[in-house]
Amino acid sequence: MKKSLTKLEGLDRRWIYLIIFIAVLVPFITRLDLPVGRHSPSTTAIYDYIEELPPGSIIAIAFDYGPSAMPELEPAVRAMVRHAFERDHRIFAMTIHPQGALMIRRVLYPLAEEYGKQAGVDYINAGFKPGGVAVILGMGRDIVRVFEDTDARGQRLSSMPMMQDLRTYDDIAILVDLAANTLPLAWVAYAHEQYRVQIGAAVTAVVATDLYTFWKSGQLVGLINGLKGAAEYEDLVSHPGWGVQGMSSQSIAHVLIILLIVLGNISYFASRRRAQA
Repeated sequence: MKKSLTKLEGLDRRWIYLIIFIAVLVPFITRLDLPVGRHSPSTTAIYDYIEELPPGSIIAIAFDYGPSAMPELEPAVRAMVRHAFERDHRIFAMTIHPQGALMIRRVLYPLAEEYGKQAGVDYINAGFKPGGVAVILGMGRDIVRVFEDTDARGQRLSSMPMMQDLRTYDDIAILVDLAANTLPLAWVAYAHEQYRVQIGAAVTAVVATDLYTFWKSGQLVGLINGLKGAAEYEDLVSHPGWGVQGMSSQSIAHVLIILLIVLGNISYFASRRRAQA
């Protein structure tokens, strides 16, 4: 036992890095899906709201994030788009983030093809529109005008069947903003407070603590908190993916790190005892 502890003290830290790397990688290779556990009430709130909407409802999704936040937010929006399509809802996708247009294409087009949904009828990709608050306010007056009657592919919005039922926020059942910052607060301040549209949010974990107050106050329908929230939503829609696998990876890595800390402390105190002997 003493020899083992001595070897542990002299262990090259690069072996620890390798062990952690393998622990993180294994769930993605083996498709290991550990139990998600109890779902957060804030995640369940968005799921329940969309679940209870009548078929054909219009859900607006603002892809206000870029590639740096993709690991946390893309699993959440994929699960949400699946949920909407399975419930036969229609999706209006847009962004006021310069990199958000790519995020829309990565998620919306493959899933629309998988579910046999038709552009202009079941979903619309309005793409990126610069202007920030001006865009948010303008959508409350005339969505077609704000986007200059053009979608992301250059097609006329006003000629699309779905736009016959979509002119302002009054026609949107819920707008969900995905962001790596506090941009959802702008949607709350200018879309919810002025036009009373229901707002949901999915944000990176580091931002979530700033938004829980707005969920508790009723200004947000619900809040998806980082990768954990994404895993919960995937579990709710019975489509485990990157979110569940990512949380499995984190869980294994966290257990391993705790184990290494315990072994390190045992080795430290054992070495002190030998030195005092």
